[in-house]
Amino acid sequence: MDHNKKTKEMIEQGKAVLGIEFGSTRIKAVLIGEDEVPIASGEHDWENRLENGIWTYTLEDIWTGLQDSYQKLTNNVKQRYDAEITQLAAIGFSAMMHGYMVFDKAGELLVPFRTWRNTITEQAAAQLTELFDYNIPQRWSIAHLDQAILNNEAHVENIDYLVTLSGYIHWQLTGEKVLGVGEASGMFPIDIQTKDFNQRMIEQFDERIAKKGYYWKLRDILPKVLSAGETAGVLTAQGAKKLDVSGKLQAGIPLCPPEGDAGTGMVATNSVAVCTGNVSAGTSVFGMVVMEKELSKVYPEIDLVTTPTGNLVGMVHCNNCTSDLNAWVNLFKEFAESFGMSIDMNDLFGTLYKKALEGDKDCGGLLAYNYFSGEPVTNLEEGRPLFVRKPDAKFNLANFMRVHLMASLSVLKAGFNLMLKEEGVKVDKMLGHGGLFKTKGVGQSILAAAIDAPVFVMDTAGEGGAWGIALLASYMAHKADNETLDAYLNQKVFAGQEGSRIDPDPADVKGFDEFLAVYTAGLPIEQSAVDMFR
Repeated sequence: MDHNKKTKEMIEQGKAVLGIEFGSTRIKAVLIGEDEVPIASGEHDWENRLENGIWTYTLEDIWTGLQDSYQKLTNNVKQRYDAEITQLAAIGFSAMMHGYMVFDKAGELLVPFRTWRNTITEQAAAQLTELFDYNIPQRWSIAHLDQAILNNEAHVENIDYLVTLSGYIHWQLTGEKVLGVGEASGMFPIDIQTKDFNQRMIEQFDERIAKKGYYWKLRDILPKVLSAGETAGVLTAQGAKKLDVSGKLQAGIPLCPPEGDAGTGMVATNSVAVCTGNVSAGTSVFGMVVMEKELSKVYPEIDLVTTPTGNLVGMVHCNNCTSDLNAWVNLFKEFAESFGMSIDMNDLFGTLYKKALEGDKDCGGLLAYNYFSGEPVTNLEEGRPLFVRKPDAKFNLANFMRVHLMASLSVLKAGFNLMLKEEGVKVDKMLGHGGLFKTKGVGQSILAAAIDAPVFVMDTAGEGGAWGIALLASYMAHKADNETLDAYLNQKVFAGQEGSRIDPDPADVKGFDEFLAVYTAGLPIEQSAVDMFR
């Protein structure tokens, strides 16, 4: 039997697994077969909006995007295999972590969704970090809640449920108010012994707001925390209609715990084991290392989250990565089109990225800041993309591309220096995934220089988190008794796949260190741009 016919039968028998991830610019649906390999996909592009000073997406954006990505997936399945999806072995949803979605008892959204991108919770984040003696970043759900309380926002007394985007979608499709532990760790600190929200800190928070007299206690309004492998409910008849407007998808399909893009990135790169790490680089960039032990002190630059199985992870999260780089590439595209040239975007990105490898190791006196929005790691509340050079700098295309690539990873490098150099956190291998790594060898070698460790990129790197959440759904559906997620990934998904490896070049490492010193010293230029250019 040929491969396509076999795949058609497998889909029609309901043995495929679906993963859908809501990224910040793209909603992606991936269907995988019994061998865990993607067999079809569908995508929907979307953009966050800045409304009344808040970065948000509307509920309509969420549902039309979900339905469109699923519809495109089913069209892809029909086209490739002449098959219809009516049943599935499992489904998983993931989304960008953190943020603030609050609902009243009737299930109505109380205020527009506040995404991770908002840097409006500085006061709350600082006070909670002190209260818990645990780093609470601005984008965490608890910081948003606490800031709303500090601001005396009227909606707070009516909160019945506080959740993230993936948890919201899961709740609407299954009726279950649950969240995977990795995603939950970006709402509120996790106790890594119990794999649940930290009870001591919950009590501290309740005590702190007791005088407000709200009818709710914190745990009442948070989702229930589940670990990878647990069943998190089934698709309801109403949920099936919300996902598949054609009405062909049947109810009753089991769902895995909804996760965040950090956890799905770990799964998609097989970096859930201790001493492995991964860097996800797209609109934002975050790097994570699964740690052997807790850090010696609180670092505002390092978030503590968990793997989907509840192991402690040190994470450096930066709000900005490739947006400015992409804007410059689009400018080159516009230039080419002005001369009547039609250029494939993949070719354009590939050519320009490769040019960066010819540049000076320290970027030859060029400096760039890629801040579309604020950047808490470097204490910037707002961002202004900025390019600066000395009159005698080596201003050529290679250095221009290199400086924008290095700027994309500079804040990440600053945070990683604390983990790897100050705390001595061990990294045996780092895996790269996301748009920055699509051009072979370029983003990979810049990252290796940034962290001074070997960087691996797998062929599946472009699949990203949607594949990662599909794997978590598949693990829930197919795991053997007592089979760990690490073992499942190593033996059934990534057996024999290490990906391409690039070791750090000492000259690149030195050049990046020199560039970072200039970048750090130049931060007041960026602050001046924010202050002056309003």
